[in-house]
Amino acid sequence: MQRTLIILKPDCVQRRLVGPILSRFESKGLTLVALKLVQASRAIAEQHYGEHRDRPFFGGLLDFITHGPVIVGVYEGPEAISVVRKMLGKTNGAESEPGTIRGDFSVSKQNNLVHGSDSPESATREIALWFRPEELVSHQLSGHEWVTG
Repeated sequence: MQRTLIILKPDCVQRRLVGPILSRFESKGLTLVALKLVQASRAIAEQHYGEHRDRPFFGGLLDFITHGPVIVGVYEGPEAISVVRKMLGKTNGAESEPGTIRGDFSVSKQNNLVHGSDSPESATREIALWFRPEELVSHQLSGHEWVTG
């Protein structure tokens, strides 16, 4: 099983799309192992997006992600990272295919609703940044064999 971090960004929370988007991950068969509403601090945002530190959009990205509350979560499942990335669609919502989260709900590159880890290494680092180990609850859902079997 693989784990991935998701962040439902301030635009997602403000547009009241949290439920419909979480429902898509659940319907796909991923298992939720952690979820919380937080106000991201500038420090945690800088750590999370540290790879972009030298990019011209870094300051705006930090301003955006810290502008309002976010929902951070961890999903678990077979190939969870690539499954979530495919479900999200391209970074720019205007270029995303219909049927993807961004293709259905976004027309912006910045206001693209959801972050998803892009690799196992990123997922491990990001999950540890946002969650303490005891906040992750592994469990098996009834009927899992009908989804992942």
